[in-house]
Amino acid sequence: MKSIRALLPILLLSSTLVHASSEEAWQKSRQVMAQACINASHLSKVKVLGEPIEYDDNTDYSALLLEGRYAQQHMKNRRGRELCLFQRSSGRASVSEADKLRWVK
Repeated sequence: MKSIRALLPILLLSSTLVHASSEEAWQKSRQVMAQACINASHLSKVKVLGEPIEYDDNTDYSALLLEGRYAQQHMKNRRGRELCLFQRSSGRASVSEADKLRWVK
């Protein structure tokens, strides 16, 4: 019983350290996703809107809404949106026009 009591503070301390590194890993993963989506975008002056939508591990995808300006001359620098699907296992991003999606604050 004494050995369990002696180990308890160590176990509690180690669980908070694991949580902290896990949060850092999530943040790095989100940065990688945002950069991959921005690189795949067809918009200029593109930025990320809101937070990513994380699907469960069975789908292996996350979604991110992007906003920027259409660079094509006939689009006259109009504002546009794209939906980016990011495959977590491969790091690949695919974008599609999403002007009809509304962003709710």
